[in-house]
Amino acid sequence: MTGYTMLRNGGVGNGGQPWVLRWSSRIRLTWLSFTLFVILVFFPLIAHYYLTTIDDADDAGKRIFGPRTGNELCEVKHVQDLCRIRESVSEELLQLEAKRQELNSEIAKLNLKIEACKKSIENAKQDLLQLKNVISQTEHSYKELMAQNQPKLSLPIRLLPDKDDATFPLPKSNRNCRLHNCFDYSRCPLTSGFPVYVYNSDDYPFGSSLDPLIKQAFEATVRTNVYVTENANIACVYIILVGEMQEPVMPKPTELEQQLHSLPYWRTDGHNHLIINLSRKSETQNFIYNISTGRAMIAQSTFYDAQYRPGFDIVVSPLVHAMSEPNFLEIPPQVPVKRKYLFSFQGEKIESLRSSLQEVRSFEEEIEGNAPADYDDRIITTLKAVQDSKLDFVLVEFTCKNQPKASLPTEWALCGEREDRLELLKLSTFALIITPGDTRLVISAGCTMRLFEALEVGAIPVVLGEQVQLPYNDVIRWNEAALIIPKPRITEVHFLLRSISDNDLLAMRRQGRFLWETYFSTSDNVFSTVLAIIRTRIQIPAAPIREEPAVEIPHRSGKAAGTDPNMADNGDLDLGPVETEPPYASPKYLRNFTLTAMDIYRNWNSAPGPFHLFPYTPFDPVLPSEAKFLGSGTGFRPIGGGAGGSGKEFQAALGGNVPREQFTVVMLTYEREEVLMNSLERLNGLPYLNKVVVVWNSPKLPSEDLLWPDIGVPIMVVRTEKNSLNNRFLPWDEIETEAILSIDDDAHLRHDEIMFGFRVWREARDRIVGFPGRYHAWDIPHQSWLYNSNYSCELSMVLTGAAFFHKYYAYLYSYVMPQAIRDMVDEYINCEDIAMNFLVSHLTRKPPIKVTSRWTFRCPGCPQALSHDDSHFHERHKCINFFVKVYGYMPLLYTQFRVDSVLFKTRLPHDKTKCFKFI
Repeated sequence: MTGYTMLRNGGVGNGGQPWVLRWSSRIRLTWLSFTLFVILVFFPLIAHYYLTTIDDADDAGKRIFGPRTGNELCEVKHVQDLCRIRESVSEELLQLEAKRQELNSEIAKLNLKIEACKKSIENAKQDLLQLKNVISQTEHSYKELMAQNQPKLSLPIRLLPDKDDATFPLPKSNRNCRLHNCFDYSRCPLTSGFPVYVYNSDDYPFGSSLDPLIKQAFEATVRTNVYVTENANIACVYIILVGEMQEPVMPKPTELEQQLHSLPYWRTDGHNHLIINLSRKSETQNFIYNISTGRAMIAQSTFYDAQYRPGFDIVVSPLVHAMSEPNFLEIPPQVPVKRKYLFSFQGEKIESLRSSLQEVRSFEEEIEGNAPADYDDRIITTLKAVQDSKLDFVLVEFTCKNQPKASLPTEWALCGEREDRLELLKLSTFALIITPGDTRLVISAGCTMRLFEALEVGAIPVVLGEQVQLPYNDVIRWNEAALIIPKPRITEVHFLLRSISDNDLLAMRRQGRFLWETYFSTSDNVFSTVLAIIRTRIQIPAAPIREEPAVEIPHRSGKAAGTDPNMADNGDLDLGPVETEPPYASPKYLRNFTLTAMDIYRNWNSAPGPFHLFPYTPFDPVLPSEAKFLGSGTGFRPIGGGAGGSGKEFQAALGGNVPREQFTVVMLTYEREEVLMNSLERLNGLPYLNKVVVVWNSPKLPSEDLLWPDIGVPIMVVRTEKNSLNNRFLPWDEIETEAILSIDDDAHLRHDEIMFGFRVWREARDRIVGFPGRYHAWDIPHQSWLYNSNYSCELSMVLTGAAFFHKYYAYLYSYVMPQAIRDMVDEYINCEDIAMNFLVSHLTRKPPIKVTSRWTFRCPGCPQALSHDDSHFHERHKCINFFVKVYGYMPLLYTQFRVDSVLFKTRLPHDKTKCFKFI
């Protein structure tokens, strides 16, 4: 600040510098500013002028900085690629613009079509609504006409008896009791369901005297019987167990009579009561003989003529296996037919009607009119003579080696222990049963015990004495399982037994085995048989057999099923009727009330199976659709069945003896979702298909995102409790048709093949009708049966992986067939198809039916199934031999033909239509 002041004043500052220095400094600053101005202003002008002058030169090729044309610019190498990209993008933009305009035009057209379709849909909905109304009115009119002309029998409302009984006249004597005068039908309406009330024996003093095993077995049977009710007010029949009693604590007859008459529902005379006296041993206890039982029915093993009331009382079999199931593997086989001894007999007669002083007379004297009081002495002489003749091996012993069992007077007592007697009967073709000499004794516990043991081991019973009343004799045709010969024909017995053919012997032995298994073997069988006899006598239909409840697995559907060209290519064959029918269940409760009176002996009396007798075994498998099954195929041919006979008329009609029918597909699967979906899609459009039941055999549920195909009929996915091949044959309640098509999830069948199999089955409803055939063969070196799948000229089995069968066999397989067979199927996870073939052949004595020339049915490219395992055939060999042991013989039968269409491979003119065509 000080120095600056000095310079302004012309003085010296900052060291006293002169004023010249100050002037020079000012000059330099001014010059520097001027120079910078000139450079910044004039230099750009000069440069611009220079450049402009160069660009205006005549030589255009020497221009460097002037503007250039587009072509000249593209000549630059690094810009050429960019130019090409620009041209390509321009072309694409032009094309996209053209497409956009074209799409806009199409969208506009489609919008117009959508509007037109919406209008058409609205019109179609109106038309459909009108058609529905017309169809509804037509169906209503049709039902009215059917109700007027052919009313359908349906299950009526259940009626129950009143609490108070109606009075009805008393018979002159209890000996004259029959159902019409000693049974109150008002307590048993047809629709009552046959309720049975069982007294608790422990509530009465005589209950402490009962055999513990018999009482325990009886109580266990009562708990599981479908007819037993706890409401005594609605009961049709009242049952009380009074025997077998133990000797030391047996009550006096008068005491037992008082206790019976004091029963709360005895109602003075005991009508509608059943007194059961079961016998576990051969020692007879007929203590009821001295008791007044009024109008009560009696069921026991010993009856005197003065005591037995035919058609009212019941002769029951002894209860040998009280608390144990018989072991089928210990039962001897039914073949060979002839055994070591032609016949055998062991017994000792304690007391005879003949006096020891009475003179023995010859048969010539007897023929002259002097009939002896007792034929037993002549029987002994004749049988010993046959034994001494050595013509056949026979064994007869009329004196026991040990102390004989207790018996009634004139009755032949049993010898030895039960095991010893069974061993002898296993070696005997026939077993002699000599009835008591006292004709007043119509049946005894000793005779029923001999009959039981003979049937158990397959010795054909030969009963000497036609007056005998065998167990359940009013409902069982004993002449199909036993020989009943009058005692005067004792001299002809040897000749008669030798003249019976092997086929007849095997049939009688098989029938005897069936009777023993069904009516004699267990306490449940005995009790159920007694109830079935009473129920049948008073004409009450049996309760429907239990169906397996289907637990459905929720699943999503809606995926439109495609059409497999291989499935749809059926040539000129019209698979179904002109109009596709909705799901139609087989009729139920048809002819149930006339079943016991009409179709019993006519249709199934020759079949050694549950079809044989009135109630179809004590298991009472009278199914909702059983009556229709029994009545089918007996020659009745309604109008419309097979109309036209050939050509289009045949193809448009279902044919057969039932004009309207459908079938259910049962498909077993295990964690093969893709294969399953493909198989279900192949069923799309299949005529006469009612529904598809998919048996989901895996514990793992299907995938949640799995979309099931829509094939036009319901698909029911059933969850099983365990992984078992037996689930294939469970009688699911969702199966509403009699016809079942059992099919594997990887089976590959055309629609025309399935339809042909269905048509054939409808003409043979009691048989298995399928496609792949197999057969059994005898292995001579190893003396055993073999399973064979090779091509052959005969077959004895049809695989149920693709086969039709009746639902009735599903009940028999699941509830009647021996449990040992189902256990083996579960053990090997194999052989369920063999088991079903054994069952049907055993019941019908007919082989299965093979249709078409197919020998396999697996789909190409599917994952390998259980049958591809190396041990598969080895296990099936074991199964066949095990099943033979259980049945006691080989039930499979050979057949050497298959079924094809009538016009199969028949040359016809081109203007004619074939019924079926298989290539």
